[in-house]
Order: sequence, then C-alpha cells, then structure tokens
Amino acid sequence: MPILQPIGRTFLSFLEATGRLTLFTVIALSHCVRPPFYPRLVVRQMIEIGYYSLPVVGLTAIFTGMVLALQSYTGFERFSAESAIPNVVVVSITRELGPVLAGLMVAGRVGASMAAEIGTMRVTEQIDALDTLATNPFKYLIAPRLIAGLTMLPILVLIADIIGVFGGYLVSTQKLDFNPATYLKNTRDFVEVQDVVSGLVKAAVFGFLVTLMGCYHGYNSRGGAQGVGTATTNAVVSASILILCFNYFITELFFAR
Repeated sequence: MPILQPIGRTFLSFLEATGRLTLFTVIALSHCVRPPFYPRLVVRQMIEIGYYSLPVVGLTAIFTGMVLALQSYTGFERFSAESAIPNVVVVSITRELGPVLAGLMVAGRVGASMAAEIGTMRVTEQIDALDTLATNPFKYLIAPRLIAGLTMLPILVLIADIIGVFGGYLVSTQKLDFNPATYLKNTRDFVEVQDVVSGLVKAAVFGFLVTLMGCYHGYNSRGGAQGVGTATTNAVVSASILILCFNYFITELFFAR
C-alpha cells in the first residue's frame, strides 16, 4: 500500500545505516589491536581530547556541584534534612552528572572537531591519497582517536568528580554555613567504590561513542563543504543521543535490583 511505503523506506534506511556503522566499528576496533601502531598520533589525540577539554569540563563540573548544593538545600530545608546534602552531591556527581555532562561537553568540542577534520580530508581526497601511499586510513586516522577517547575521558571524569564535589563543598561551607570537617566526613563516609567505578565505566563508553561518531560521520561525509557541515552536526547529535541511551543501560547494569 502506498501509505506504508515511506515507513518501509525509513525502516530499511535505518537498517542500512546500522549495518554500515556496525561494520565500521568492527573494522576500527580490529585496527586498534593490530600492528602497526602510531603512538605519536595517539599521544597527540590524548592531548587534544584530554588536556584541551579540561577547562570546559572543569567549569561545567564546578558550577554543577555548586548549583546542586543550592538546589538540594532549598528542597531538603522543607524536611529538615540539610545534613543529606553532602551525600546527594557526591552521589549525583560521581554516578550521573560527572560522566554525562563531561561526555556531552566533549561531544560538542571533540566530536565536531573530528568530524570536520576527517570530513575535510575525505572531500579533498586526502584519505584517498593515504590509500595511494599504502597507509591504512583506519590505522592512521580512526584507531588513534578511538584509543585516546577511550582512555582520556575517564581521566577527565575523575577530575570532574573532584571539582564538582569541591564546588558543592565551597557553596555549602561558605554560603550555607556547613561545618567543613563535618561536610568532608559525610562525603567520605557515604561515597562507595561502586559509585566512582560506575561513573568511570560510563566515561570510557562515552569516550568511545564520541570519537566513533566523529570518525564515522567524518569518514563517510560527501558533497563538499555542505557535506562536512552535515557530518559535523550529525556527529554531535548522534553522540549526544547515544550517551543518554547508554547512560540508562549502564545504570541498569550497575544499580538494578
């Protein structure tokens, strides 16, 4: 029936895109574990993803911790439960807000940059030139970025956790009249290893997703400058959506009863 044709075309297009992405992921992962390796490129991407993303991730984390402390105080004051604010801040930052916000910030900064860079190389035939020079584009362009994203985002999230908790501590002690020693004791006593580990696992997955989407959309971009712009937009949007989706599944894996 004609009314069902658009639905069928959309479904088949979705399956085709999923298949291309799966095949791209498998090939990229295989090149991450097989020689030859390019350690200098990996280190360069680690600096690009980790060091240069630190200011935006740090600012996001500290203001998130500060706002979280203020909002928690406003709500808990109604029930005389202000003492639970350190617990809420540390659990929220380490489990959810730290990895998710860091992943979204890195997706906006790094994912777009990767898609634009690789997409420009594609439309200007630089990737074809690598093939001509007997250099595998997956080995030279994709694998170093995936390895760097997988390793650097957990480090960024660990730093963001510390900064975010410090932001909550700063507001609680300077504005809400909490005792600093008591606040730190409650934070230390309440946080568990599983809270931090779950956030770091999320960070590793998010780092892989961000770099994978940036590389995939850039590598498959077509159509000149307009195609590069479309690939950049698609990389950020798809990485952000996948971060939110995988966040639920990983949370379900760690904390489901």
